[in-house]
Amino acid sequence: MARIPITRSISIDEAELQESSTRSSGPGGQHVNTTDSAVILRFDVAKSPSLPDAVKLRLSKLAGSRMTSDGVLILRSEGSRSQLTNRQDVRERLVAMIVEATFVPRARKATKPTKGSQKRRVEGKLRRSDVKSGRGKWRE
Repeated sequence: MARIPITRSISIDEAELQESSTRSSGPGGQHVNTTDSAVILRFDVAKSPSLPDAVKLRLSKLAGSRMTSDGVLILRSEGSRSQLTNRQDVRERLVAMIVEATFVPRARKATKPTKGSQKRRVEGKLRRSDVKSGRGKWRE
């Protein structure tokens, strides 16, 4: 079977992907009622031997509601009248999601605000307080 390249070190086997087609709700007029042009792609992330565990974890967070409780990622494409175009689109989206999951986010270094920024913040609050205190009922 052919392999789909993701990065230099990661590629997934096409046998790991399950594709099915259904009727699309997109453009096409009467044609849309007769052809199965929408493509649904299922990729079992949890059981995939091609992905490292860290990438699987980040991918499951990225996928959100598109990931089932069993760890299967489900993507759907129905933007085109052509099944082939939808198939290419859904595969490109899968590759893009996996590539995004390969990047490790940098750890944030905790920093303290500078004295100048603290002073500007307090001065801004005082000015805003003066503006608001000037509102309300007028007294003689």
